Amino acid sequence: MGRRRIGQETFSFSAAGDRPRSSLDELSNLIDWTAIERHVSLISCAAKGEPAWPPLALFKAMLLAVWYDLSDVKLAEALDDRASFRRFCGFSASEPTPERTAFVRFRKALVDHKLDKPLFEAITGH
Repeated sequence: MGRRRIGQETFSFSAAGDRPRSSLDELSNLIDWTAIERHVSLISCAAKGEPAWPPLALFKAMLLAVWYDLSDVKLAEALDDRASFRRFCGFSASEPTPERTAFVRFRKALVDHKLDKPLFEAITGH
């Protein structure tokens, strides 16, 4: 199963330390993502013929959708537009982000694997 590699920055004039930090950056540092990643790493929900998005990035996007009350369409737009959302999910500023249908497929896969409630409860516990 092929997976996309994300988070690879391209040439930029600003230093990484120059970008403003958000509450999402702080929140991301508080959560132990390794246990979550172990659970979601079994999920691959790519459309036919395309590499799958990293499942942890999609799970983090699902969290943003819940926390900010975003539809799949609005979540895809926000990931294209908001630097803090991109950083939280692990996308660099210069790479594409998932389209809305990726979120639909991932949500279905979470439910099919019975991971939706346990993982969201684990995040709430953090």
